[in-house]
Amino acid sequence: HVQLVESGGGSVQAGGSLRLSCGASKYSTHCMGWFRQAPGKGREGVAVITDGTTSYTDSVKGRFTISQDNAKSNLYLQMNSLKPEDAATYYCAARRRGSCLLDWTLYENWGQGTQVTVS
Repeated sequence: HVQLVESGGGSVQAGGSLRLSCGASKYSTHCMGWFRQAPGKGREGVAVITDGTTSYTDSVKGRFTISQDNAKSNLYLQMNSLKPEDAATYYCAARRRGSCLLDWTLYENWGQGTQVTVS
């Protein structure tokens, strides 16, 4: 079981930037990603990464960047040009094997979430 702890959420004005971080207790995960859930909406995949290969949901392409440190023990999400519709609770997730997709149902390890507010 991988323990994941997110940080870096907060409140920002539209057009601003935030950087989310996620610390993993184990770095042997196959795939890690960021997911989000806005009030009253379902959880959606934002960005995922495996061995340097990334994938983004269309609405954040060109604005968000997912990355990992070399040890793969920390995951990051740089969010630029934030929009009100980006406001949500953001979750870090990991899976040990299988395809690295934006489908949140595939991931077995989750952090507690960090809140992002955009006004």
